[in-house]
Amino acid sequence: MNTEHPNIAVLQRFNPANISASAGIIAEDAVFHYFNPMLPDMHGDYHGRHGFMEFFEKIAGRTEGTFKVTPLTITPMGDELVVTHVKDTMTLHGELLEIDAVVVWRIVDEKIKEAWDIPAIYTAEIIETK
Repeated sequence: MNTEHPNIAVLQRFNPANISASAGIIAEDAVFHYFNPMLPDMHGDYHGRHGFMEFFEKIAGRTEGTFKVTPLTITPMGDELVVTHVKDTMTLHGELLEIDAVVVWRIVDEKIKEAWDIPAIYTAEIIETK
């Protein structure tokens, strides 16, 4: 019998386009870590549910509401960590970009406790210039 890892089920309920709907699976003391030298005003640690909301609202604003995450792989690592490979698409500075990223999630008691977002900024692909 092949059963889904419970932490994958938690992440499948996470919706970066609607953090309010995902609030129940984000721990109150959660931390979202983001570092991107191409977007220095975005990098930093975002604390709590409000911090997650702040980050995704900020990225939506910077990308004119075009930011979208498409999961490619989701791999649980033991009982606490999950590594996801995602493809982010967005319009930034008049260019439609596609960027690979890895997000490492720490999930404790069926809640997102911590996330590290690591974008592959030097190999971002320009899909279209507007």
